[in-house]
Amino acid sequence: MTEDADGRGRAEAALLDLAIDGWRVSRLFARVLTKLDAGEGVRYANQVRYFVKRVEESLDAVGMRLVNLEGQPYDTGHPASALNIEDFAPDDLLFVEQMLEPVIMGPNGIVKTGTVILNKVDRT
Repeated sequence: MTEDADGRGRAEAALLDLAIDGWRVSRLFARVLTKLDAGEGVRYANQVRYFVKRVEESLDAVGMRLVNLEGQPYDTGHPASALNIEDFAPDDLLFVEQMLEPVIMGPNGIVKTGTVILNKVDRT
């Protein structure tokens, strides 16, 4: 099998790309479901959950997993790039408000860093 610059095989890299795109589509679809009637959305929600489960199983088969940091306190050591970090002061307490791309972990550590949007913790 041919390997890419990171040492992963092409098939594994293709799975990784597909998993990230599937993760994005599933999140978009979940937002769309909130606009449907509750009864109508249940069937579609189950299909999305099944799809996400299949993506996770496929990644697990090659020793990888998706990591979602939403809601967690932000730390500069997180394996994610914050698109809006410059909007905050150095002493602001921040949390990950939204993941735009998930972190992907493999058996040897970080395979792909994520992309996040931050928000300030309300100290009131």
